Amino acid sequence: MRINGHSHLLPYPEQIPDFMREKEIFWVDEDRKFMRQKNWQRPVTDASFFLNEKLDWMKLNNIDHAVVLNLSQLYGNGLSSKDMKRALRFQNDFNAQVQHDHPTKFTCGFVVHAGFVQGALWEIERCVKELGLRVLCLPTHYLSDNGKWKGIFNEETEPILELADQLNLAIEIHPYDGEKFILLENVSWRFHLVWMLAQCADAYHFYTLNGYFEKYKNIRVCFAHGGQLSHINLGRRTQGFDGRPDLFKGKVRPRKAVGHPNIFFDTLVHDTHSLDLMIKRQKSTDQILLGLDDPYPLGEMNNETQSSLPGKLLDLALEEKIINANQHKQIWCDNVVKWLCGNDTDNFNERIGLT
Repeated sequence: MRINGHSHLLPYPEQIPDFMREKEIFWVDEDRKFMRQKNWQRPVTDASFFLNEKLDWMKLNNIDHAVVLNLSQLYGNGLSSKDMKRALRFQNDFNAQVQHDHPTKFTCGFVVHAGFVQGALWEIERCVKELGLRVLCLPTHYLSDNGKWKGIFNEETEPILELADQLNLAIEIHPYDGEKFILLENVSWRFHLVWMLAQCADAYHFYTLNGYFEKYKNIRVCFAHGGQLSHINLGRRTQGFDGRPDLFKGKVRPRKAVGHPNIFFDTLVHDTHSLDLMIKRQKSTDQILLGLDDPYPLGEMNNETQSSLPGKLLDLALEEKIINANQHKQIWCDNVVKWLCGNDTDNFNERIGLT
């Protein structure tokens, strides 16, 4: 099978509750040309943003199954507690319905707001035990209840990780909202092209420094967009750790996390040199999974201008002998399943038709 480990899906305009448009939280134009929030809009660049068109796109590109993450626009940062809970509940219920209606085609994630820990714990329990969702989507950074931006991995969020560990969940770490706390003018798509990668590296920095990969052994964490800067930055992080031990009391040396079986990265790094570095740094492809980030224009979509197609980077890596045919297959399927399920694959395999 070919399984896409990083995909997104928009609700049809009529599926979005009225309160989200009225409060300018999030909506999609009736003609499906733009998605919108207050003072923000983004073009809908491909029909496969929507469910039926997504299924057609998957069939056309021989993609058997996809992991649908939450929409980054619905992390809930900056909303009141009431509006945040309603918006996130809508997102999670929508994803659960997609998985319920198309179990062989989609595994869907759910999102919580780490700034309201008790509410996040309740929503995790609901999503896992009532809705059957098992992929927890967390942002790299969130707006805390005292109005300060924080990285997702800190002492305050440990109860979330502890519950995820108890429930044996897969976790996706995805960046967004950088323009809200990085004080630079939002031009030339800098927050998507540069700062999102820095946000992922920052989250990885603290996940590994805090030793969470050892403390919570049952969760499997995947860093979006290949965690691209994390690999090239390992030497600098280690140099800093060794050179200024006074700044890292009680922390774990960065190199200890390299190649850990519960830390995953997707393939969305856009060139074979970056993928090659990731593989060499990890010393294997065992924790690398296929991620397309479709249907966004920075994903791997059918695009003549960008000379792109789904899975092209992996095909190039095979041509350039960066990976072999068996690794190609594992990245497309086995490694995605390993991230999603760990050693408990029976229910998943039955649901999507692998047995």
